Amino acid sequence: MSYTLRGRLESRLAAALLPFLVACVASIALSLWWPLELAGVMIAVGLALDAILYHRLLPYQPGWAAVPLGLAELGVTMALVRLLGIEAPLEPALWFFAGSWLVAQVLAHAGLPLLRLTYAEDGGELGRSGLTLAAAAPLALAGVLGIAWLTLPPVVRLPAGTHEGPLILDKPQRLVGEDGAIVRGGIVIRSDDVSVRNVTVLGGENGIDVDFADDIVLDGVRVLGSTMDGIHVRRSHVTIRDCAVASLASEYGQGIDISFSFDRDPSLIENCEIDGAWEGIVSHSSRLRLEDNTVRATTSRGIAVTEMSMGSVESNTVESARGVGIFCGDYSMCEIERNAVTGTRPDPTTHDAMRDGYAIQSHFYAHAEIEGNRLTDNTHDHGSFAEGRLEQK
Repeated sequence: MSYTLRGRLESRLAAALLPFLVACVASIALSLWWPLELAGVMIAVGLALDAILYHRLLPYQPGWAAVPLGLAELGVTMALVRLLGIEAPLEPALWFFAGSWLVAQVLAHAGLPLLRLTYAEDGGELGRSGLTLAAAAPLALAGVLGIAWLTLPPVVRLPAGTHEGPLILDKPQRLVGEDGAIVRGGIVIRSDDVSVRNVTVLGGENGIDVDFADDIVLDGVRVLGSTMDGIHVRRSHVTIRDCAVASLASEYGQGIDISFSFDRDPSLIENCEIDGAWEGIVSHSSRLRLEDNTVRATTSRGIAVTEMSMGSVESNTVESARGVGIFCGDYSMCEIERNAVTGTRPDPTTHDAMRDGYAIQSHFYAHAEIEGNRLTDNTHDHGSFAEGRLEQK
């Protein structure tokens, strides 16, 4: 098909209408900016390429060109998303782009030609409807952004440098640290719908303390030198990604402790690194998923799912734990799959047989299903005590 410049732009705007509305609904439903930001970048890239390249280089655009042009637009869009720091998860972003591209193809080849019988002869122009669409687009964008600004939590930028804490977050917000942003004395979260990204926390009784709060996201945080726990969660629902906890000041400090949250949605901890805690990651009476974490040199247990918790422990690495590598205890139900546990050694401070270097252990009526774990150089690979059960899937 041969497009005029006006036809390209009007067809692009028409195809973007449905994805833009979907992005608006998603942003409001998720209380996140990234769907709107992603849609804006995607539409801007398409309009810019239409005006600058496609109109000059493709006076006639064959149908098969939609695929390579779509892939090129995807590459430019994702590069800009990364450059602008838009926090869009990769998989949902790719699905959104693919769905938007599919809508555009259906409209171009079937929808618009049926709605306007002279669509092809007019080079993709939509007549008065196209002019109305072009005029309404910036007004609609301004209106949606205004509503989003009023309803979505504010984004608070934390400048580089050291900020004295404890920092109290008692309202919904997005706290985003610039490179080198440090909070000394801890962060305390007491509100639903809070996210903290790219911040280093030094000291504090607990590095990050979350209490009675839902929909909390901790992404890219580092916690060093806290007196007790690195990340301390009580009766809350959290998502923790790409974190690091080290140099705890107490010999009984825990890397991440999620407790008494069984009535909340399952929490997620993924791709975190815990070094040198009493227990690396522990749950009490909670539901959670632990994926792709690394726990090193703990002095009690590497990962512990206990006190009637339900936990999926998958693809984690536990190295050089003292006593127990991965523990399922006290009526808990655990799925322990595809983990790597190496170098679990006996605890020299006790004669307790349960702490004699077990890579995976079930204790006191707990039921652990295990599958595909790589256990190397441990004193014992498996152990069950006090009616605990280990079952190979």
